[in-house]
This record gives sequence, structure tokens and C-alpha cells, in this order.
Amino acid sequence: MPETASLPDIDHYEQACDQAIAMCDGNLRSTIKALIMANEYLETELQELQAAVSCGCAPAADSDAA
Repeated sequence: MPETASLPDIDHYEQACDQAIAMCDGNLRSTIKALIMANEYLETELQELQAAVSCGCAPAADSDAA
């Protein structure tokens, strides 16, 4: 059975949605488009970082680093 989000998490997501919509002047289509674009950007960044780590061009995360 999947875990459900706690009330504070739900409030956080509601606030984030409200902020994203407000940033797009209330235009829901623009809000969705902006979120898709941001997600694609982050996916590309992740792929580039994973490629750099796999070829040894970037240090892997160290669990002891603080």
C-alpha cells in the first residue's frame, strides 16, 4: 500500500502550486509548460552529471563529506 503524504507535505505542495501559478500570471497552460521545461532541464543536468561521474571527470558523492 503506497504511503500518503502528510498534511505538512500537502500544504507545501499547495503553496508551491500557488506560487508557480502566480509566477505565470494565473495562466495554467503557461504554468504547466514552465514546469515541463524545468523538469527537462533538470533531467539533462542529471544525465550530464551522471556521464561525468561515470567517466571519472567529476568526483562521486562521498558519504563521509560534510
